[in-house]
Amino acid sequence: MISAFLIFIGSYLPLAIILAVQDIPKVWWGLPVCGFSRTPIPECTFIPFKNPSFSLTFLGLTFISIIVANLSFKKISYPHNIEVVAVKSTPSDLINYVFPYVVSFMGISYNEREKLLGFAVFLLWMFAITYKSGQIIMNPLLLMFNWRLHEATISINGTTRVVRILKQGLLIPGAQKAQTIQDFYITRD
Repeated sequence: MISAFLIFIGSYLPLAIILAVQDIPKVWWGLPVCGFSRTPIPECTFIPFKNPSFSLTFLGLTFISIIVANLSFKKISYPHNIEVVAVKSTPSDLINYVFPYVVSFMGISYNEREKLLGFAVFLLWMFAITYKSGQIIMNPLLLMFNWRLHEATISINGTTRVVRILKQGLLIPGAQKAQTIQDFYITRD
C-alpha cells in the first residue's frame, strides 16, 4: 500500500507546481533577479511563497514520491516466465488525474485552509478508489518515464489469458519475465 500511495502522490507533482506558482504573490514577479554583487548579502528573496510550508511540503512530497516509486520499480523481482502472444496498446484513464488539475484553477489555494483540507480529503478518497479498483498503475506520470500500459494475450504455465501489462519501453511478442501487482503484470525482457 505504501508503494501504491507513493505512485499515486507522485503523479500530482504537476499539481504541486501549479499550486506553488499560484502561491507566489504578484509583487515577487517584479523583483530583480538574484545575482552576485559586491554586497555581502544579496538583496533578493529565495523563497517567494506566501505559504512556504505548504508549497514546499507538497512539492517535496510529490518529488520524493516520484523518486522512491521509480527506485521501487527497479527493485521488483520477476519470478514468472510468460510468453507474450499478442499486444495491443491501451490508453491510460486520465480523467482521474485531470479533475484535480481543473480544481486547482477553480479557487483552491494554500491561503484557504478549509478548501485545502477538503482537497486533501478528495485526494485520499481518489487514492482509496484507485487502490481498491486495482487502477493505481494507470498513472499518466509513468508515461514520462517511458512506462506504457498494454493489453496482451499471454501464455503462462500452459494457460492463455488476456491481461494488462505495464512495461518500460515497448512490449513485443516473445518471452518475458513478469511480476503481478494487483490486476497488472509488470514485465521485462
